This record gives sequence, structure tokens and C-alpha cells, in this order.
Amino acid sequence: MSSRSISSAHVPAAGVAPGGPPPADPIDADTLLARTGLATFEHHRVLASTMDRGRTLAGDPATPLPAAVVADEQTLGRGQRGARWWQAPGSLAVSVVVEAVAAPGGAPPLWSLACGVAVAEAVAAVVPGVEPLVRWPNDVEVDGRKLAGMLVEVASGGRVVFGIGVNTHGSRAAAPPPLDARIVTVPDLVGGPLPRQRLLVELLPRLFRLLEATAGDPRECVARYRARCGLDGRPVTVHRAVTAATADGPLTGICRGIAADGALVLDTVRGRVLVTSGSLTAPADVWRGESGLRPAPAPQGDHADLAAAGGELPGAGREVPGAEAVEPVGQLRRP
Repeated sequence: MSSRSISSAHVPAAGVAPGGPPPADPIDADTLLARTGLATFEHHRVLASTMDRGRTLAGDPATPLPAAVVADEQTLGRGQRGARWWQAPGSLAVSVVVEAVAAPGGAPPLWSLACGVAVAEAVAAVVPGVEPLVRWPNDVEVDGRKLAGMLVEVASGGRVVFGIGVNTHGSRAAAPPPLDARIVTVPDLVGGPLPRQRLLVELLPRLFRLLEATAGDPRECVARYRARCGLDGRPVTVHRAVTAATADGPLTGICRGIAADGALVLDTVRGRVLVTSGSLTAPADVWRGESGLRPAPAPQGDHADLAAAGGELPGAGREVPGAEAVEPVGQLRRP
């Protein structure tokens, strides 16, 4: 299997302004290629969005996969539902491209949940004393504050791009309001930053193994997610896109974990419901950037399916007597 690495630390991509000096947190491409299973690695000083660059790599059949793109700083990082993404410069911002057979209608919910599990487990493995929990559909939290977020998109040809942001550097005090009241960073928790390379070496092999296992049998992913579910037994409100199926507005209930297919299980006043789309953040609370910042662009094209990490999956909630078994969600293949 061929491999390649690219660094643009001193030659920013066209149309992207160079930033200040890079943070003192180097990443050795040869180490990552040797220890993580990556076939392609790119490290940029500044990018508009690692997801955009990841989609470009996904659309190039000549790109050896798996591939990863890291940026020291993003100028147009994005989250779900058009939200902007903020994190301190130098924190881990990475998009990972894998070869997979996409399910009809977008990525299955379990792909996003598998990514969250891998991130939470990796942080716990390299930061002693910190035990992150997963928050459906796309966050990793510590004591109710967001430490990491994920976004999953299906690109051309069925390749999948996982966007991962972990607050490895900086402090929540530097975040703009109201994010400063919602997030936490590794330095906030333990007094110092987490080297990105150390986290990537732990995270990427874990993610690849879990995706491969999930493609064959989702039960391992579901079990590991349930072990770190931070919502179980708590009241939650799911905000859904207004459609004919969801015109009754937000759905509130007591979380009973996740179903076998990754849907959120809620006990509501009308019975048990499996929720396959939505967000736990009210639309009015979605951060869309500070004054003067351009809105984050939405993906374009027939294959720009925002998937489970964004929580905007086809369908709404379905009333069921209980969680049910499902067929394997997809077939991941490694070059």
C-alpha cells in the first residue's frame, strides 16, 4: 500500500491567509503513517475547513485511503445545521476519509456514534483521570461540557469523511459567549495541553477497528456506546427539522440509551419512541459565529449528505415497543 504526506505549514493553500507562527505541538507524519494505519496524511497551518479538504481527497480516486487532514487553525470550520465551529488554535482539528459502502440516504447513525466512542475512549486512554461521556448524536462531554464534536458526511463514490474536533489546547475562557459556558478543554481539566500526535496515535487505529467491527456486527459499537452514554436516565428534548412528520415540534422524554441501530431511545408521554434525527441544541442556541464572520458553507452536490453527526438523518421519531435488532449497517473495506 502506497502512502504519502503533505505539509503546507509554510505554503498556505490558495485563498487562505497564512496565520501566525505554528503552535509548539508538532506532528510527525512518518510516525502517524507507521503507527495508525493511515495511507495519506496532510498537515496544514491554516485551512478554511478540514472537512472541505477531506471531501476533495474523497473525490479523488487516486488518493490512498485511509487519509487524514489536520489544520492548526480553521477559518470556516462548521458543525451541524449551519453552526460555526470554534476551538482554540492548535487544538486537534482533523478530517478522516475512509472507503466505505454508503447506505441509502446517507451514513447510518452508528457511524457517528462509533466515532464518538473512539474519541471518548482515546481521550480516556491518554489523559489520566478524565472519563469523557458521549452525548447523542455527535458530542463528547466531561461534566456536561463539550470537549469534542464530530461531523460525518458521505462524499462522492460512497467514501465517508469524519470531521473530529477535540479541545486539546487553550481554555474555555478564550471562547466567545455563549460557548465559554458550554465547552471545556484538556488544559481546563488537567492544567496542560494534550499533544495532538499522541491523541491521533491512540484515536485513529481505535476508530478504524471499531468501524470495521461495526460494519460486520453493530453490537460491539452499541455496547461500548451504552457504557459511556451520558444521557441515560436523564430528561432530554430533541429539536427536529419541521416536516410533515415532525410538525408537532420538539420531542421530550427520558433517555433510555440507544437502540441497536443507533437511534436515541426516549420514553415519552405517548410511549417509547426511537429518534433517528434531530439535535439536542435548540435552534436559537446554535452558535453561528461572531459578528462579522461569514457563515459556514454547506456541502454541495448530490452526495453532500449530512449524516449522523449532524443529526439530520432521514425520518423523525418512530413509536415502537422497544429497541429492535438490525442488519449490519455497511461494509467497510481497507485498501
